[in-house]
Amino acid sequence: FLPPKDLWNRSSVHSTVLRLCFLSLFLSAACCSAKRKMALNDEDVAKQIKHMMAFIEQEAKEKAEEIDAKAEEEFNIEKGRLVQNEKLKVMAFYEKKEKALDLQKKIHRSNLLNQSRLRVLKSRDDLVKTLLEETRKRLGEITGSAQYDKLLQEVITQGLCQLLEPVVIVRCRREDLGRVKGVLSKSAAEYNRITKGKNVQINVDSTHLGPDVTGGVELYSQDGRIKIANTLESRLMSVSQQMVPQVRVALFGKNPNRRFDD
Repeated sequence: FLPPKDLWNRSSVHSTVLRLCFLSLFLSAACCSAKRKMALNDEDVAKQIKHMMAFIEQEAKEKAEEIDAKAEEEFNIEKGRLVQNEKLKVMAFYEKKEKALDLQKKIHRSNLLNQSRLRVLKSRDDLVKTLLEETRKRLGEITGSAQYDKLLQEVITQGLCQLLEPVVIVRCRREDLGRVKGVLSKSAAEYNRITKGKNVQINVDSTHLGPDVTGGVELYSQDGRIKIANTLESRLMSVSQQMVPQVRVALFGKNPNRRFDD
Protein backbone atom coordinates (compact mmCIF):
# COMPACT_ATOMS: atom_id res chain seq x y z
CA PHE A 1 0.00 0.00 0.00
CA LEU A 2 1.50 3.33 -1.10
CA PRO A 3 0.32 6.89 -0.16
CA PRO A 4 -0.82 9.35 -2.86
CA LYS A 5 2.07 11.08 -4.63
CA ASP A 6 0.89 14.61 -3.64
CA LEU A 7 0.24 13.75 0.02
CA TRP A 8 3.52 15.39 1.14
CA ASN A 9 2.58 18.66 -0.62
CA ARG A 10 -0.81 19.05 1.09
CA SER A 11 -1.07 21.51 4.01
CA SER A 12 -4.43 20.67 5.64
CA VAL A 13 -4.83 19.10 9.06
CA HIS A 14 -6.33 15.97 7.51
CA SER A 15 -3.32 15.60 5.20
CA THR A 16 -0.95 16.03 8.14
CA VAL A 17 -2.70 13.29 10.10
CA LEU A 18 -2.52 10.98 7.07
CA ARG A 19 1.16 11.69 6.68
CA LEU A 20 1.75 10.84 10.35
CA CYS A 21 -0.16 7.57 9.98
CA PHE A 22 1.86 6.58 6.90
CA LEU A 23 5.08 7.48 8.63
CA SER A 24 4.11 5.34 11.65
CA LEU A 25 3.30 2.39 9.37
CA PHE A 26 6.51 2.95 7.51
CA LEU A 27 8.43 3.10 10.77
CA SER A 28 6.94 -0.17 12.00
CA ALA A 29 7.60 -1.86 8.69
CA ALA A 30 11.16 -0.55 8.63
CA CYS A 31 11.83 -1.78 12.14
CA CYS A 32 10.54 -5.25 11.33
CA SER A 33 12.56 -5.37 8.12
CA ALA A 34 15.68 -4.16 9.89
CA LYS A 35 15.37 -6.80 12.56
CA ARG A 36 14.90 -9.51 9.97
CA LYS A 37 17.62 -8.46 7.56
CA MET A 38 20.23 -6.84 9.68
CA ALA A 39 19.44 -8.44 13.01
CA LEU A 40 19.86 -5.09 14.80
CA ASN A 41 19.93 -5.13 18.52
CA ASP A 42 17.24 -3.42 20.58
CA GLU A 43 19.36 -0.37 21.30
CA ASP A 44 19.87 0.44 17.62
CA VAL A 45 16.21 -0.10 16.88
CA ALA A 46 15.25 2.20 19.74
CA LYS A 47 17.58 4.89 18.38
CA GLN A 48 16.11 4.68 14.91
CA ILE A 49 12.59 4.77 16.28
CA LYS A 50 13.44 7.79 18.45
CA HIS A 51 15.03 9.56 15.49
CA MET A 52 12.02 8.96 13.27
CA MET A 53 9.63 10.00 16.04
CA ALA A 54 11.57 13.24 16.49
CA PHE A 55 11.32 13.83 12.74
CA ILE A 56 7.57 13.19 12.78
CA GLU A 57 7.08 15.49 15.78
CA GLN A 58 9.08 18.28 14.15
CA GLU A 59 7.09 18.03 10.93
CA ALA A 60 3.84 17.97 12.89
CA LYS A 61 4.96 21.02 14.86
CA GLU A 62 5.86 22.91 11.67
CA LYS A 63 2.54 22.05 10.07
CA ALA A 64 0.67 23.08 13.22
CA GLU A 65 2.52 26.41 13.25
CA GLU A 66 1.69 26.87 9.57
CA ILE A 67 -1.97 26.15 10.24
CA ASP A 68 -1.99 28.57 13.20
CA ALA A 69 -0.32 31.28 11.11
CA LYS A 70 -2.83 30.85 8.31
CA ALA A 71 -5.74 30.85 10.77
CA GLU A 72 -4.36 34.02 12.42
CA GLU A 73 -4.04 35.67 9.00
CA GLU A 74 -7.61 34.75 8.04
CA PHE A 75 -8.82 35.95 11.45
CA ASN A 76 -7.10 39.30 11.03
CA ILE A 77 -8.54 39.70 7.52
CA GLU A 78 -12.05 38.91 8.73
CA LYS A 79 -11.64 41.15 11.75
CA GLY A 80 -10.49 44.03 9.52
CA ARG A 81 -13.45 43.49 7.20
CA LEU A 82 -15.91 43.50 10.09
CA VAL A 83 -14.30 46.59 11.66
CA GLN A 84 -14.41 48.42 8.31
CA ASN A 85 -18.08 47.52 7.81
CA GLU A 86 -18.93 48.78 11.30
CA LYS A 87 -16.99 51.98 10.64
CA LEU A 88 -18.98 52.54 7.45
CA LYS A 89 -22.23 51.92 9.31
CA VAL A 90 -21.28 54.40 12.06
CA MET A 91 -20.21 57.01 9.48
CA ALA A 92 -23.45 56.54 7.53
CA PHE A 93 -25.49 56.81 10.74
CA TYR A 94 -23.87 60.07 11.81
CA GLU A 95 -23.97 61.45 8.29
CA LYS A 96 -27.71 60.80 8.27
CA LYS A 97 -28.05 62.43 11.71
CA GLU A 98 -26.06 65.45 10.49
CA LYS A 99 -28.26 65.85 7.43
CA ALA A 100 -31.40 65.57 9.58
CA LEU A 101 -30.01 68.17 11.98
CA ASP A 102 -29.11 70.49 9.10
CA LEU A 103 -32.60 70.08 7.65
CA GLN A 104 -34.14 70.79 11.05
CA LYS A 105 -32.04 73.95 11.36
CA LYS A 106 -33.17 75.12 7.92
CA ILE A 107 -36.83 74.46 8.78
CA HIS A 108 -36.45 76.30 12.10
CA ARG A 109 -34.77 79.24 10.37
CA SER A 110 -37.49 79.33 7.71
CA ASN A 111 -40.18 79.29 10.41
CA LEU A 112 -38.48 82.16 12.23
CA LEU A 113 -38.25 84.15 9.01
CA ASN A 114 -41.90 83.51 8.22
CA GLN A 115 -42.94 84.51 11.72
CA SER A 116 -40.86 87.66 11.43
CA ARG A 117 -42.44 88.50 8.07
CA LEU A 118 -45.91 87.91 9.48
CA ARG A 119 -45.18 90.19 12.43
CA VAL A 120 -43.92 92.89 10.07
CA LEU A 121 -46.97 92.53 7.82
CA LYS A 122 -49.31 92.63 10.81
CA SER A 123 -47.59 95.74 12.16
CA ARG A 124 -47.92 97.41 8.77
CA ASP A 125 -51.57 96.45 8.46
CA ASP A 126 -52.22 97.73 11.98
CA LEU A 127 -50.55 101.01 11.08
CA VAL A 128 -52.64 101.36 7.93
CA LYS A 129 -55.81 100.57 9.91
CA THR A 130 -54.83 103.11 12.55
CA LEU A 131 -54.26 105.68 9.84
CA LEU A 132 -57.66 104.97 8.31
CA GLU A 133 -59.33 105.12 11.71
CA GLU A 134 -57.67 108.45 12.41
CA THR A 135 -58.85 109.70 9.03
CA ARG A 136 -62.39 108.53 9.79
CA LYS A 137 -62.37 110.42 13.07
CA ARG A 138 -61.30 113.58 11.26
CA LEU A 139 -64.10 113.29 8.70
CA GLY A 140 -66.29 115.30 11.04
CA GLU A 141 -64.10 118.33 10.40
CA ILE A 142 -65.34 118.39 6.80
CA THR A 143 -68.93 118.98 7.86
CA GLY A 144 -67.93 122.26 9.48
CA SER A 145 -66.21 123.63 6.38
CA ALA A 146 -67.66 125.74 3.58
CA GLN A 147 -66.94 122.99 1.01
CA TYR A 148 -69.36 120.57 2.69
CA ASP A 149 -72.39 121.96 0.81
CA LYS A 150 -70.66 121.36 -2.52
CA LEU A 151 -69.67 117.88 -1.36
CA LEU A 152 -73.30 117.08 -0.53
CA GLN A 153 -74.40 118.28 -3.96
CA GLU A 154 -71.80 116.12 -5.71
CA VAL A 155 -72.54 112.92 -3.77
CA ILE A 156 -76.28 113.36 -4.36
CA THR A 157 -75.69 113.92 -8.08
CA GLN A 158 -73.48 110.86 -8.26
CA GLY A 159 -76.14 108.75 -6.52
CA LEU A 160 -78.80 109.98 -8.94
CA CYS A 161 -76.63 108.96 -11.90
CA GLN A 162 -76.13 105.51 -10.39
CA LEU A 163 -79.82 104.91 -9.71
CA LEU A 164 -81.29 106.48 -12.89
CA GLU A 165 -84.71 106.40 -11.24
CA PRO A 166 -87.46 108.97 -11.83
CA VAL A 167 -88.15 109.21 -8.08
CA VAL A 168 -85.31 109.07 -5.54
CA ILE A 169 -85.39 109.23 -1.72
CA VAL A 170 -82.47 110.91 0.05
CA ARG A 171 -81.63 110.10 3.68
CA CYS A 172 -79.23 112.34 5.63
CA ARG A 173 -78.26 113.27 9.17
CA ARG A 174 -80.66 115.38 11.18
CA GLU A 175 -78.12 118.21 11.42
CA ASP A 176 -77.57 118.16 7.62
CA LEU A 177 -81.28 118.37 6.74
CA GLY A 178 -81.23 122.08 5.84
CA ARG A 179 -78.06 121.83 3.81
CA VAL A 180 -79.36 118.82 1.87
CA LYS A 181 -82.61 120.56 0.99
CA GLY A 182 -80.60 123.58 -0.15
CA VAL A 183 -78.63 121.61 -2.77
CA LEU A 184 -81.38 119.32 -4.10
CA SER A 185 -82.31 121.64 -6.95
CA LYS A 186 -78.68 122.00 -8.04
CA SER A 187 -78.20 118.22 -7.96
CA ALA A 188 -81.37 117.70 -10.03
CA ALA A 189 -80.25 120.29 -12.59
CA GLU A 190 -76.78 118.70 -12.83
CA TYR A 191 -78.40 115.28 -13.25
CA ASN A 192 -80.59 116.65 -16.04
CA ARG A 193 -77.54 118.01 -17.81
CA ILE A 194 -75.53 114.80 -17.48
CA THR A 195 -78.38 112.52 -18.62
CA LYS A 196 -79.31 114.92 -21.42
CA GLY A 197 -82.81 115.83 -20.40
CA LYS A 198 -83.90 113.29 -17.80
CA ASN A 199 -85.80 114.72 -14.87
CA VAL A 200 -85.88 113.34 -11.36
CA GLN A 201 -88.03 113.92 -8.30
CA ILE A 202 -85.97 113.99 -5.09
CA ASN A 203 -87.69 113.44 -1.76
CA VAL A 204 -86.00 113.75 1.63
CA ASP A 205 -86.58 110.77 3.90
CA SER A 206 -88.11 111.47 7.29
CA THR A 207 -85.78 108.84 8.77
CA HIS A 208 -82.30 110.13 9.46
CA LEU A 209 -78.89 108.50 9.45
CA GLY A 210 -77.54 107.18 12.74
CA PRO A 211 -75.08 108.95 15.03
CA ASP A 212 -72.19 106.77 13.83
CA VAL A 213 -72.34 108.51 10.43
CA THR A 214 -70.24 111.68 10.28
CA GLY A 215 -71.69 113.06 7.04
CA GLY A 216 -72.90 112.39 3.51
CA VAL A 217 -76.17 110.80 2.34
CA GLU A 218 -77.82 107.54 1.33
CA LEU A 219 -80.07 107.35 -1.75
CA TYR A 220 -82.88 104.82 -2.30
CA SER A 221 -85.16 103.95 -5.17
CA GLN A 222 -88.83 104.66 -4.61
CA ASP A 223 -89.56 101.05 -3.61
CA GLY A 224 -86.50 100.97 -1.35
CA ARG A 225 -84.94 97.95 -3.07
CA ILE A 226 -81.91 99.77 -4.41
CA LYS A 227 -79.56 101.62 -2.09
CA ILE A 228 -76.59 103.85 -2.85
CA ALA A 229 -74.44 104.62 0.18
CA ASN A 230 -72.59 107.91 -0.29
CA THR A 231 -71.80 108.68 3.31
CA LEU A 232 -68.35 109.94 4.24
CA GLU A 233 -67.53 106.57 5.80
CA SER A 234 -68.52 104.61 2.69
CA ARG A 235 -66.56 107.01 0.50
CA LEU A 236 -63.52 106.64 2.74
CA MET A 237 -63.81 102.85 2.61
CA SER A 238 -64.07 102.86 -1.17
CA VAL A 239 -61.13 105.20 -1.59
CA SER A 240 -59.00 103.39 1.00
CA GLN A 241 -59.38 100.06 -0.82
CA GLN A 242 -58.11 101.69 -3.99
CA MET A 243 -55.39 103.70 -2.29
CA VAL A 244 -53.96 101.04 0.06
CA PRO A 245 -51.03 100.18 -2.29
CA GLN A 246 -50.11 103.86 -2.63
CA VAL A 247 -50.47 104.35 1.13
CA ARG A 248 -48.15 101.40 1.78
CA VAL A 249 -45.55 102.79 -0.62
CA ALA A 250 -45.80 106.21 1.03
CA LEU A 251 -45.38 104.72 4.51
CA PHE A 252 -42.94 101.85 3.96
CA GLY A 253 -41.41 102.41 0.54
CA LYS A 254 -41.71 100.25 -2.55
CA ASN A 255 -41.34 96.50 -2.00
CA PRO A 256 -38.60 95.21 -4.35
CA ASN A 257 -40.12 91.70 -4.28
CA ARG A 258 -43.59 92.80 -5.38
CA ARG A 259 -44.09 92.56 -9.13
CA PHE A 260 -47.68 93.77 -9.21
CA ASP A 261 -49.61 96.25 -7.08
CA ASP A 262 -52.86 95.18 -5.41
